[in-house]
Amino acid sequence: MIDNGDLILFQGDSITDADRAYDAANPNTGLGTGYAYLASARLLAARPSDDLRFMNRGISGNRIVDLYARWREDALNLQPNLISILIGINDTWHEFSRQAGVAVPKFERLYRQLLTETREALPTVKLVLCEPFALPCGTVTEEWTKDVEARQTVVRKLADEFDARHVAFQKMFDRAQAQASARYWAEDGVHPTYAGHQRMADEWVGVVSFA
Repeated sequence: MIDNGDLILFQGDSITDADRAYDAANPNTGLGTGYAYLASARLLAARPSDDLRFMNRGISGNRIVDLYARWREDALNLQPNLISILIGINDTWHEFSRQAGVAVPKFERLYRQLLTETREALPTVKLVLCEPFALPCGTVTEEWTKDVEARQTVVRKLADEFDARHVAFQKMFDRAQAQASARYWAEDGVHPTYAGHQRMADEWVGVVSFA
């Protein structure tokens, strides 16, 4: 799926942002410290002659409405060959914390519109849709479960609809909890630890890098 010379763009919220330097030309800081950086590093090391380029435009706190509002500037105008999107957990979290989330039907409608406009502007772009996830610890409560699962269903449906690769992060973390506690992978239930980000990077590369 990743071809020689491709520009790969990671998009999303704080999990993708991962403390990236917003104005840095140096990719070692511009990619942050999370799964986007780790996946990029792995592929760059494995394919040194393939002229691969990676960018991270995740922004902490983003919901689907925030991502959609900046999509032209932070995605379409960059002319990437592949776009990876991880969005949705703040649409749940902000609702339960301060009634500022995005309802599932609106989440689906805006996400579909974003993808439709992407296909129109960049007909050959390759898409990777990563499902949001939550681990049972920290800030996450039982009432989150159905809401997060509904968004995961939306992402799976849109991945089929738009011929995108689907990265099942929730299933990966569910398996990981057989080896260590939820807090080991994401102390607050949302933001991965170093170990969690490494597992995410491994999962992403495994799904995306094969032909």
